[in-house]
Amino acid sequence: MPRERHERILRLDVEYDGTDYCGFQIQPNGPTIQGALEAALLRLTGVPIRVHGAGRTDAGVHALGQVVSFRTDYPMPDERFAEVLNRLLPESIAVWQSGRADEGFHARFSAIGKVYEYHLLRSRHRRPIASRFAEPVHPWPDVLAMNAAMECLLGRHDFSGFTAAGGKANDRVRTIASAQWTENDEGAFLRIQADGFLYKMVRNIVGTALEIGIGRRPVSWMAEVLDSGDRSKAGPTAAARGLRLVRVLY
Repeated sequence: MPRERHERILRLDVEYDGTDYCGFQIQPNGPTIQGALEAALLRLTGVPIRVHGAGRTDAGVHALGQVVSFRTDYPMPDERFAEVLNRLLPESIAVWQSGRADEGFHARFSAIGKVYEYHLLRSRHRRPIASRFAEPVHPWPDVLAMNAAMECLLGRHDFSGFTAAGGKANDRVRTIASAQWTENDEGAFLRIQADGFLYKMVRNIVGTALEIGIGRRPVSWMAEVLDSGDRSKAGPTAAARGLRLVRVLY
């Protein structure tokens, strides 16, 4: 007997190398993570399915813990979607877990926070493999100074000074719960958690922190940018390849 069809909401936990994609959200000018997932679901189910991602990661940004949700009545056990979709997806995208979500769950709108990491690579030369997922830096910055600069960002603030043109958010107030640089043998990484992030906010914070770390600006400059609300006063936007979405909080 054919399996009975019941519409439900499924959640996918997804990892991807974003190097060769134009971001998560479908774009007219190139391949996207959303486009690849929807194409795989179409091949599996035979019907178009719109998926929703927790974070609209930009072109070149990676994810270890992106969350995707969608509605379907396709008659297959929920946990098998990961296995089957992975046969249909390109090597750079993988679903490492699938399951049923509560009615009303939405990957983006149900989220209460996100954790990102930005990775720096300690290198004065090109590193073709390592630099796919980290930004090479030379001379090496003062990580202690960068950590001191992050302290003013903790708590609830208007982060207009760290957003980029093209962002659609009218409310630019966000709460950063933690922001810490950790140094290691390979380099360093920033782990930052907030209830939400503005367009290119993390990359603009990193670019500003690096200006402080290499001694071009004092530690107090981070607070000056925050208080100004003026993006033109901040540092350059750090490269996309160093950024990854690590976890979505619900």
